[in-house]
Amino acid sequence: METTKILIGYSIYLPIALFLTYYVSKTLFKNGKIFMLDIFKGREDIADATNRLFETGFYLLNIGFALMILQMNISENSYQELIERLSYKIGGFSIYLGIMLFFNLYFFFRGKRKAKEAQEEERLVYKA
Repeated sequence: METTKILIGYSIYLPIALFLTYYVSKTLFKNGKIFMLDIFKGREDIADATNRLFETGFYLLNIGFALMILQMNISENSYQELIERLSYKIGGFSIYLGIMLFFNLYFFFRGKRKAKEAQEEERLVYKA
């Protein structure tokens, strides 16, 4: 009976983890394109390519982490414990995704700041 509950847990956890990864990724990288265009001074080809590379890395890291924490041990063999384990696992993965989201935003803002600094340096060179 324990194996059945574990399989039920896996069949609930995996689709939720994959959907959350997909949703966060699409939201982040759809909106991140604006930052990439700013960083690369409107060069859409480089901005798109860089954004897709970031997106691919985001998928690999998050799906890899979701699979790495897949293991589920149920000792009491009750649906209550299954739900509690799932909530802990999905909640933990959601927190991890949130951290990854802010980590990526940090890189977007950092890239934007560096691009702005480079632009300021170019202006100073042209004025001199």
